[in-house]
Amino acid sequence: MLSLGIESTAHSFSVGIVDEKGRVLANVIDSYKAPEGWGIEPAKAAQHHREVADKVLEKALSDAKKMMKDIDIISFSQGPGLAPCLHAGFDIAKRIAKSNKKPLYGVNHCVAHIEIGRVSTKAKDPVTLYVSGGNTQILAFVDGRYRCFGESMDIGIGNALDKFGRALGIGFPAGPRIEKEAVGGKYIELPYVVKGMDLSFSGIVTDAIRKKEKGASLKDVSFSLQETLFSMLTEVTERAVAHTGKEEVLLTGGVAANKRLQEMLAIMCKERGAKFYVVPHDLAGDNGSMIAWTGVLMHKNKQKTKEELLPRQRTDEIDVSWL
Repeated sequence: MLSLGIESTAHSFSVGIVDEKGRVLANVIDSYKAPEGWGIEPAKAAQHHREVADKVLEKALSDAKKMMKDIDIISFSQGPGLAPCLHAGFDIAKRIAKSNKKPLYGVNHCVAHIEIGRVSTKAKDPVTLYVSGGNTQILAFVDGRYRCFGESMDIGIGNALDKFGRALGIGFPAGPRIEKEAVGGKYIELPYVVKGMDLSFSGIVTDAIRKKEKGASLKDVSFSLQETLFSMLTEVTERAVAHTGKEEVLLTGGVAANKRLQEMLAIMCKERGAKFYVVPHDLAGDNGSMIAWTGVLMHKNKQKTKEELLPRQRTDEIDVSWL
């Protein structure tokens, strides 16, 4: 069985092809690049997705050494995400499914990040720290769904880093540059905002920008921003592990590629006797393979979805019938 997945929630348009065991046969990504100093412009990103769709699809089939007749199901990112971008992917997925008479599955983008992390690392029942541009959640499977034990109350961790980067002219995405600049930096005090199990990032970023404008070095501010934000994430994740009694932690999403965040979580897990897993780098960001694989799980368990878009769909609204 082969599944073709289309991801289009934000700046990336991707087509992935996986088999019934979760092996990735193709994972092609083409990302919209906003003008320097700008964030994602949804309408222009959606236009980009429509323009590159056929090329990306053709490349994915070529990489997998397959033809459309070999594909059994089509999956698309149903939400959450930027509505114009979601519409572009949905329209393309419907066209492909209809012309090739294939069943179509709508996949929750956040659940897909968890599932590609689980299948690629062999994690069984982890507390998941899901960190991406628009989302920051601490999740664990309880009673048929991925329940949210903590989340950002304002912006996602990736957007927080990008906000800092735009203000200082670092470019997009800012995370890798901030990570590089942080090496060897010294700590400058920044706000630390954990409220119960939830987090807030925007005020911390604003204060970090002010510190830089008042003469602090980019290296010191980058180091301090990372240490503060990642310490908050680690604290809340540890509390979720203690509360649930689970013995695994999975780090997934685009910001999962950050080595310092990995290091902090690894230390925490070692101290608690928990196993720590990190999604592979090539599957950390938004990609079609995660959509394709979650489509496989839904298909195998006869979990149907409506052909509609849900830009504000939450992770904990999704029935997870395969666990």
